[in-house]
Amino acid sequence: MEKPIVYFLCTGNSCRSQMAEGFGHKYLEDKLDVYSAGIEAHGLNSKAVKAMAEVGIDISKQQSSIIDHDLLNKAEYVITLCGDAKDNCPVTPPTVKKIHWGLPDPAKAVGTEEEKWQVFREVRDQIEARIKDFSASL
Repeated sequence: MEKPIVYFLCTGNSCRSQMAEGFGHKYLEDKLDVYSAGIEAHGLNSKAVKAMAEVGIDISKQQSSIIDHDLLNKAEYVITLCGDAKDNCPVTPPTVKKIHWGLPDPAKAVGTEEEKWQVFREVRDQIEARIKDFSASL
């Protein structure tokens, strides 16, 4: 039997949704099939890969992709990670449960390299905490 699908969406499928997919594979894979996509595909952000490696999760083989409408329509859960994805997500059937986690885009962080890096870590940790809570609610 197929598992229900969770689909993590953000603008470019380069940082937040990629990290969410990585944590999804760790915490949700026993219950759900995990995917991510973007309104656009901006490529995998190397700092997101590094941030996830710090916590022992390799997302380097994940692909940046645009939303697959068939997958979107089959999903049990669609979790948007930014306002752009929430506002521009294509219409889904009423059976799809939409959840919004508005998180800052770490790729747009400003400041010194260390300050920017800290934003990646903070967003990563917020995503992990939300996925743990989401998993516990299933």
